[in-house]
Amino acid sequence: MGQQDTHAALPVVSVSSSSAAAAAAGSSTTAGRGRLFTAGLVASWYASNIGVLLLNKYLLSVYGFRFPIFLTACHMSACALLSCLAHAASVSSSSRSSSAAASARSRGQLARVAVLGAVFCASVVAGNVSLRYLPVSFNQAVGATTPFFTAVLAYAVAAKTEALATYAALIPVVAGVVIATGGEPSFHLFGFIMCVGATAGRALKTVLQGILLSSEEEKMNSMDLLRYMAPVAIVLLVPATLVMERDALGVVATLAREDPSFVWILLCNSSLAYFVNLTNFLVTKHTSPLTLQVLGNAKGAVAVVVSILIFRNPVTVVGMLGYGITVAGVVLYGEAKKRNK
Repeated sequence: MGQQDTHAALPVVSVSSSSAAAAAAGSSTTAGRGRLFTAGLVASWYASNIGVLLLNKYLLSVYGFRFPIFLTACHMSACALLSCLAHAASVSSSSRSSSAAASARSRGQLARVAVLGAVFCASVVAGNVSLRYLPVSFNQAVGATTPFFTAVLAYAVAAKTEALATYAALIPVVAGVVIATGGEPSFHLFGFIMCVGATAGRALKTVLQGILLSSEEEKMNSMDLLRYMAPVAIVLLVPATLVMERDALGVVATLAREDPSFVWILLCNSSLAYFVNLTNFLVTKHTSPLTLQVLGNAKGAVAVVVSILIFRNPVTVVGMLGYGITVAGVVLYGEAKKRNK
């Protein structure tokens, strides 16, 4: 009897072991799929970000389409349209009441969002203007100083201070750009001023967003914020285009007749402007802040290499050394902030 009982129990143990093995295999497969999905998101983020940057440079500098305000208006129009379509697709009939409540809160935040939209709009226009005069590689080097402007503006606007080590880490950030500027063979003063303005504008938007939308009821994710800011930007950009770039529409019509591919390039470029924000939001959601920082630094370096390969702009050892010092400073800044939290 004892032997029979022992033998009768063996299949149960075998089934239990098989179930555990199957569960482990399923968990491994799920984790693998998750990593593959995240890698796909990162690749899409890189492709859209670098793609819109290179297309902006191509249109504004190589192709000869010298209307950065109109181009920014196209970007914002695509962002507004695609954001609204994405939001409508995500809202189910069962959640319409909560969506209406969110919209009501958004109307109460209109003035604050309008300020953010204006700063956002100005920074994008300045960035596009700078691409008319500066190579992408130098543009990215200056853009890497965003943490410096964020720290300075956070103190100036909100009296927010950081630890001494955090401020010390900003020294190589600025020193690197000074070195890169001295070694940049394609330096253009007006383009440099616009690029610095665009970088400062992005930093100011970050600071203001933390101040103006600080309560839990007012906080929005980046895609919802884009959905509200893009129409504000359009309202500002359309009159600016009509006043400052009066020939833009006529030139677009002429180019569309002479070169139909221009329309597709413009549509692709405008759509990518939306997907830059979408993929950035998704990568932020599916990775850690440290991973995002590392990926962001690497993205800038990849954009520099790709732009040099495509546009063949001259670079110097001093310029690349300066950019490397700036990136190293950004990494140190991130580490210092993490330790002093």
